[in-house]
Amino acid sequence: MRTITGPRWTRRFRTVLRNAGAVSMRTGAVLTIAAVVTGVGAQAGAEPGAPAAPPIEAARALPLPPELDPGFYNRPPEVLAATAPGEVIAARQVNVANFGLIPLNVDAWQVSYRSNDSRDQPISAVATLIKPRGVAPEPRKLLSVQIAEDSTAGYCTPSYALQHLSVAPLVGQIVAPGEFIFAQAALQQGWAVVIPDHQGPNSAYAAGPLGGRITLDGIRAATAFEPLGVGPDAPVGMYGYSGGSMPTGHAAELHKTYAPELNIVASAQGGVGADLGATLNMANNQATSGLVFAAVMGLAREYPDFAAFLDRTIDPLGRALMTLKAPLCVQYQSALFPFLNMKGLLRTQGDPLHDPVVQAMLEDTRLGKTVPDMPMFIWHSAWDEILPLGSTDQLVNTYCQDPDARVQYTRDHASEHVIAEVTGGPAALLWLRDRLNGVPAPSGCATTDMPTMLATPGELPFLASVFGETVASFFGKPIGAR
Repeated sequence: MRTITGPRWTRRFRTVLRNAGAVSMRTGAVLTIAAVVTGVGAQAGAEPGAPAAPPIEAARALPLPPELDPGFYNRPPEVLAATAPGEVIAARQVNVANFGLIPLNVDAWQVSYRSNDSRDQPISAVATLIKPRGVAPEPRKLLSVQIAEDSTAGYCTPSYALQHLSVAPLVGQIVAPGEFIFAQAALQQGWAVVIPDHQGPNSAYAAGPLGGRITLDGIRAATAFEPLGVGPDAPVGMYGYSGGSMPTGHAAELHKTYAPELNIVASAQGGVGADLGATLNMANNQATSGLVFAAVMGLAREYPDFAAFLDRTIDPLGRALMTLKAPLCVQYQSALFPFLNMKGLLRTQGDPLHDPVVQAMLEDTRLGKTVPDMPMFIWHSAWDEILPLGSTDQLVNTYCQDPDARVQYTRDHASEHVIAEVTGGPAALLWLRDRLNGVPAPSGCATTDMPTMLATPGELPFLASVFGETVASFFGKPIGAR
């Protein structure tokens, strides 16, 4: 598939940020050299024979997006080949903020680490690690939050969008700042949080098996990063909604074969992208087609045979739309070109979803191939307009054919896709809190239909506490302090 370059405004954006960030980059370089000489930032007490911990760079005054920071986001192939999956290659402090403007009183870092793509070839990956204030019981609990990036450009990644003075929330990445509230709810419990850039270095939106590997390796990196205070035996939970449900679900399914040493005790996923073929069929000619077409573009970045199929079959209009949408974040991906006949852009005999290449890609990204070896909390709006309820019903039925499956599944009947995260996310966090605190999940499977998940016992007081603490953090209150 031909490489698509960004439009003129992207090049101007890069120039402005490069010039603005030059001073802070020089300052960071000086501080990094000092850290190497003095040993400041190195992890103490490393196991004999363990890889030397990289020095921790100081935070930059002005963050740079991946497009302008390739040294951190894209490690050389020879470095990756010599590094184990999840091993930290570089680390730096960062300043995280609400909507890029209101700094949070927490400790935060970015780590660059090695992961694997869906063909198990080494790739660069980046995650944001956040540690709340205050003292937590040892070991500190960890929650991996897979934010729905749903975009096809590097500046839309959570690692950039969540930083203080990032411009991403102003130019279309509105989901990451919104879902960051759920990460803050975890920090308020005293848990550490890891937020991986699960779409990988090529912004492969919707490539779930890729995201699952990056998520698991991000947890490996977090548990090995001593300043975070999370040891290798710490209990770990996973949370993801919509575009974040796919890497979360695949990570849960891959855990026992890809990273069995991780103590992942529970996983929660909502608005589940269980079957991308069913999602495209529902979106074709409908209001959500702009967002789903972006997923088609993202999948082509991870599956070379699918990229070649698109290059052979897509018509000139489709090619132009791909060029136009390539540099966009989720807000504009969703808003542009609703009611698009996506299948009609492909010159194939019959339904393009029936082509063997497309079928192979859809099968690889479909959830339900294995049963996770941990308790699962799954929820979905009964009226979801983006991700079909029937696919999640089928996924739960597939899991629950195994007598060892532990699944709590809730269908919310007073919501649509977005509202279902607002009403169901707090219930998922309460459920995760019990699992992380050692309360066993009920055995077997249970499916519940609720008028609204706001009626979950304890949810309204929990919501009030989360929003109260979040507002207090706007005025500098430390998150997690007791």
